[in-house]
Amino acid sequence: MIDEKELLSMKIIHYFIVNENYNPIVIKGISDEVWLENKNSAYSIIRIVTKHIHNKEQYEYDMLKTKHIARQIKRKTFDFSMNILSIYVDNFYSDDLNQDSKFTSININNDEEFKSNKYILDNYKDVKEKFKHELSDFDLVRKLTLEIGSKNITESEKRERIMKNKKPIITIIILLLNIIVFALMYILGKGSEDTRTLINFGANYASLTKSGDYYRLITSAFLHIGVLHLLLNMYSLYIIGTQIEYFYGKIKYIIIYLFSAIMGSLFTVALSSSNVVSAGASGAIFGLLGALLYFGYNYRGYIGNSILGQVIPVVILNLFIGFTTPGIGNAAHIGGLVGGYLISMALGFDKENKSSKINGIIISIILTIFMIYIGFIK
Repeated sequence: MIDEKELLSMKIIHYFIVNENYNPIVIKGISDEVWLENKNSAYSIIRIVTKHIHNKEQYEYDMLKTKHIARQIKRKTFDFSMNILSIYVDNFYSDDLNQDSKFTSININNDEEFKSNKYILDNYKDVKEKFKHELSDFDLVRKLTLEIGSKNITESEKRERIMKNKKPIITIIILLLNIIVFALMYILGKGSEDTRTLINFGANYASLTKSGDYYRLITSAFLHIGVLHLLLNMYSLYIIGTQIEYFYGKIKYIIIYLFSAIMGSLFTVALSSSNVVSAGASGAIFGLLGALLYFGYNYRGYIGNSILGQVIPVVILNLFIGFTTPGIGNAAHIGGLVGGYLISMALGFDKENKSSKINGIIISIILTIFMIYIGFIK
């Protein structure tokens, strides 16, 4: 015979994984419960708890442990808006269940209670249609297992496509363009550190850019001042650009790179002196960091949490260096970082939440118009 509580928990797990696009989270040291995550859903975390809860003390201990685990996940994922729904399928204690905005608890004893529960109905509108099971016992378990397995295989294939080692063709092309332009400044001009040569090749000289040389907003991103500047930026571009090209694909990568470069130049025009001559790919590279942050935060189910821990310290360190070291255009870094994050939101990844894409497009347009106004009109 199949245990009714185990079958109920399997149905609930199946519903959230197959119908609501939740992904399992592996948490060390826990048993008799399953954690599922979907950052874009009403509850970012769903807990299905199968262990027996006898009394208030056991329930309060379980909630204390849950909040402790939640704090650990928040620190690793930087998801400080996380809200958790705990679904107990074997809980004899029903008084004073936690119902605050971050931690909600409900008792579910059968299918009808799940479909009619206020918290489920309010947040998952199609639950009555999708939480239907005509089969029984072993046939139902087989069906649920196969469908969960199929969904996991699909997600695994998607993850494999993301992480598949591809040739970073666009990154190599951008690298070569930067190197060629750098060489031409010595062949056709007086070198990469000569102000007149930089201006002639399209550096972002604010007074000229504002006067109508708008092409400088993009050409300046392919110029570098000195060999060290070129080497540092090209090394960073190869390391970060290769990952972005893997994750987003070539077309989206080009859009992210160019938009970030333009946004970095717009911030420079708006926030720097009119006499400053600026050049370099660092604005675009910071945009790639912004894209990496967006991907790492929203798709950590594919690549884990480590990417956030790696990228955020790099961003903070580089911004700190920019603020404390004379001659570094931190306006371009900030503009590129913000632009890269927003355009990544607008482009999305595969079947991204449509509202998130729309928000990204709207905010990107508003920011662009605002920076044009600050830099060129005000």
